[in-house]
Amino acid sequence: MQQSSPWIRRVASRFWDALALVLVAFAIWKIFIAPRNLDPHNAFPAPHAQYARLDGGTFRVVDARGRVLFLDFYASWCEPCKVELPLVEAWAKSHPNAQVVPVDVGEPIAVVRAFARKYDLANVAFDPTSNAQALFDVKGFPTVVAIDPQGKIRAKWPGLNPAIALALSNAEKTLASGR
Repeated sequence: MQQSSPWIRRVASRFWDALALVLVAFAIWKIFIAPRNLDPHNAFPAPHAQYARLDGGTFRVVDARGRVLFLDFYASWCEPCKVELPLVEAWAKSHPNAQVVPVDVGEPIAVVRAFARKYDLANVAFDPTSNAQALFDVKGFPTVVAIDPQGKIRAKWPGLNPAIALALSNAEKTLASGR
């Protein structure tokens, strides 16, 4: 059995140290810094979008005025969505003052219905024409958009965020207080 040289072991050790630092820095940013980016000076009006709901009604963004609204854009084929959606749904059940609307983007109603049933999602809206991607600048899934009670987009969190409940709680507290 051939032993690796001390130089190779040292380089490999430094590589893993650097990788660990990068991962820790990313986690700190994702958990503590990104969720706090709710500056009102960067806010802009939410589009007057409307989507059909699985319950047969219509969801309109403007109807949520006066409440903090979180739109959780997802697709059933998205593996990270399958991790984050239950976290968001659990948070929504314990925070009734905020409105959380999962929005399935680009899929037929049968797929949306089966996925919502499997993951026990409530208040599901669907966007079979995928116009949400342009209206809300959704570049990937999952993406959560935070809209303040005045109807302005205050934050957007793209990608899987294991600490999404912390981000939602921080946003609800900040936006509900009018800051």
